[in-house]
Amino acid sequence: MLWLMVWPVIVALVLWMTLAALYWGEAAQWITAQLHQWPAYEWAVSVWPLKLIAAWFGWILLLLLFVPVVLITAVLIISVVSMPAMAAHVGARDYPGLVHRQGGTFAGSLWNALAALMLFALLFAVSLPLWLIPLLWPVLPIALFGYFNQRVFRYDALAEHATAAEIAEIVRRHRGELFLLGVALALIGHVPVLGLFVPVYGGLAFIHFGLSRLGELRSEPIQGTVRRV
Repeated sequence: MLWLMVWPVIVALVLWMTLAALYWGEAAQWITAQLHQWPAYEWAVSVWPLKLIAAWFGWILLLLLFVPVVLITAVLIISVVSMPAMAAHVGARDYPGLVHRQGGTFAGSLWNALAALMLFALLFAVSLPLWLIPLLWPVLPIALFGYFNQRVFRYDALAEHATAAEIAEIVRRHRGELFLLGVALALIGHVPVLGLFVPVYGGLAFIHFGLSRLGELRSEPIQGTVRRV
């Protein structure tokens, strides 16, 4: 089980280290060229402190993005490949009373991951110029990665045990808590070394949260009936 959770992180790390070794310089030049098309960037680098690092901004941005893209890749691999086995293991050990109703599918998991990635990429591209504003710099990345974490993990955490209706109901009821859990993982992801384990613990955290809420949902009395004392 430990290897099932760890190998996606290793694969993501090796993949992005290989790509960095091959294309780092070209990627930095492309990012710099794209940034110069934004009026907000042109204004920001005209300010004295940022003007000093403008020539190296593409390289600096790649350094800042390296760990996040590794984590995003690992999260996607874990969500699609490892989460079903992880959820089955945790459910059998800690939630043996929960019936498997398998409201999720592999296709649903794959679509959920792709949808989360596309929306994250769109929000990232739209908000990128705002990252140059000091007060927004620490807030926007955490919020974006928090959303991405919960958007990916919430489906796979419940797919083995809950029906599609139960998944939708738990998301509706606990949307704020799911987002806060995603934000907590995003904060840990910015801690050196420890952040590389976020996909592993993130999957487990969402499985425990989701199955616990599922148990509470199923224990509620059916509407229109009276529970006997």
